[in-house]
Amino acid sequence: MDLPVGLTARVELTVTDADTAQTVGSGDVPVLATPRALAVAEAATVLATASRLPAGTTTVGTRVELAHTAPTPVGRTVVAVARLSGVDGRTLRFDVSLRDGDTEVASGVIERVVLDRHRFVARAFGAETAPDPA
Repeated sequence: MDLPVGLTARVELTVTDADTAQTVGSGDVPVLATPRALAVAEAATVLATASRLPAGTTTVGTRVELAHTAPTPVGRTVVAVARLSGVDGRTLRFDVSLRDGDTEVASGVIERVVLDRHRFVARAFGAETAPDPA
């Protein structure tokens, strides 16, 4: 598996009403919800390694540590950057940061594990073979 430390990716999200704490139920204020901030950070981790994974494999999140330290109102754009900072066997460690312009709004660490996609899906559905995704 060719996943060198330093791989990076970025994902942008322009905050809409659907992304707010009020809408997702994680609070009662009209700003970027922490679960949405995490989802954008995770999307960046997936993108950082997707084209480098062996055929038939995927990654799944296993551990998250995220500090969401500043609000982002509707209409603003956050940029999530993920950097692969460590590889330990099948475990990948990413440093993540979300920025709204010059302001860091969240940062942390996300761990993902590389695994066989077919076996994982089959196991999740309690079957010997995975359902057809079509």
